[in-house]
Amino acid sequence: MKKLLLAAAVAVASGSAHAATIYQEGGFEYKLNGDFQVQLRQKSGDDKDPDIEFDDLELKNYVSYQLNDDMTAFGRVDFGFKDAANDEDDADSGDLEEAYLGMAFGGTSISVGKQNFAGDEFGIEEAIELHSKEDRFDAVSTDGDDVIRIDSELGNVYLAASYELESEGNDSENGEAFDLFASTEFGGLELAAAYQEWKENDETIDTWGVSAAYGFGILTLAADYSESDSDLDNYYVDSDNNRLSNAEQYNLAAVFAAAETTDIAIGMTETSYDDLVGDDDVTEWYANVTYAFPAHKNVTVFAEIADTDEENADVGYLAGMRIKF
Repeated sequence: MKKLLLAAAVAVASGSAHAATIYQEGGFEYKLNGDFQVQLRQKSGDDKDPDIEFDDLELKNYVSYQLNDDMTAFGRVDFGFKDAANDEDDADSGDLEEAYLGMAFGGTSISVGKQNFAGDEFGIEEAIELHSKEDRFDAVSTDGDDVIRIDSELGNVYLAASYELESEGNDSENGEAFDLFASTEFGGLELAAAYQEWKENDETIDTWGVSAAYGFGILTLAADYSESDSDLDNYYVDSDNNRLSNAEQYNLAAVFAAAETTDIAIGMTETSYDDLVGDDDVTEWYANVTYAFPAHKNVTVFAEIADTDEENADVGYLAGMRIKF
């Protein structure tokens, strides 16, 4: 599953396991990650035409200094180019996605800057592209510009906490958030839970979620449930005028390893809004297959079909290729 391997707390401070080491000497290390994905896609919905989409186009720069046997100073600067490649409105040639510095002490790291919230770790969905939001955390907020984050690994328990400063009166002002995430794994079963309190202007949205996944050898089954509640009647909306609060959502997913190189995933997600919001409930299903080339498993090709029960919605499909390092 995409997010179901128990994360090491030092992952924030070590770069990806697949990163290319560009330079290493005297306790200094510079790594570079890349994630390039191009796909032909017809979106699920009414009267949609296929187009070429880019998701993702990322370059991630990681540097670190080994200060002693148990202390590391690190920094990360990530750039994303998919919005520019997709001709999104107001897209720059390259958007700054993450920029932070931190210190790692054994199994614990502390980082400060522009980065993801702890609640972003939540979720089990296995779609390549999802018409709906991944979960209620994704619907409210999963990253910020003024984030203090702590990650810690305690045996088979992973804990993360983050706080987004309100930064009122500054250019980076975009709300205040406090997130917690915890996961554990034993005997093939992984359990996780997350909580977020998000505030902006006079509104507070509380979001929580729980998930479980179990591996049966070549088959993994997973489910999650998340819920968001606003304390106001005039609900928060995003840039597309979607109401994001006072809703509940669940995901079901199964991944079958058809071969050492081939995974097949199927899943569904359902979002239900309360009576005050008044939006129609939405159910989506998807099925995809991913093939990793035996010589280099970071090179993959994939295909997916998906549909929703929205009125006049047509079946969507996509096929594409991904290279990462």
